[in-house]
Amino acid sequence: MSKISNLFKGGSKHKSKGGPSAQEAIHKLRETEEMLTKKQDYLEKRIEQELAIAKKHGTKNKRAALQALKRKKRLEQQLTQIDGTLSTIEFQREALENSHTNTEVLKNMGYAAKAMKKIHENTDLGKIDDLMADITEQQDVAQEISDAISRPFGETFDEDELLAELEELEQEDTDESMGELPSVPSSKLPSSRSNERATTRRKVEEEDNMRMLASWGT
Repeated sequence: MSKISNLFKGGSKHKSKGGPSAQEAIHKLRETEEMLTKKQDYLEKRIEQELAIAKKHGTKNKRAALQALKRKKRLEQQLTQIDGTLSTIEFQREALENSHTNTEVLKNMGYAAKAMKKIHENTDLGKIDDLMADITEQQDVAQEISDAISRPFGETFDEDELLAELEELEQEDTDESMGELPSVPSSKLPSSRSNERATTRRKVEEEDNMRMLASWGT
């Protein structure tokens, strides 16, 4: 049996006999510490007083001075004993506090373990595996639906091929534009006066034709 088990077993045994609880024992130890600390303060003041008496008498009254120094030595011994007692009590109190804390922690951990066991009693691991498989399958279906919805209707074309075709068309337009540039006429364009004479001549010819047609009808 482990020391922890012995400690808990011993604690429950003392409790069943009406012994103090851990909290009560800690409270008593704290009270003892406070009492001894107050006695320390008292002894320190007494030591200062006896030292003052010894200095006051000095060599003038050696007997009184020596008695004061003896009392000072006894008070210092008591003070040293109290220091040792306080250290022991502090160690015992800290050990008791740690044991009480560990006991509470282990008890709460036991409660938590029981709660977890109760929760998992009706849990079927096989059903959990089936459930996770169903979830994965439905996620895959949802992804397929999302892909189908986002896919554009009709035929799909390769964008790179379309860009290449567009470049070819632009190059053809450029070549045609270069080939259709207007050439400069070699002959001299007729002047505006020559154009006027030609127009007048055509009008005269048309009038003559009209008169000729009119004379045939008479």
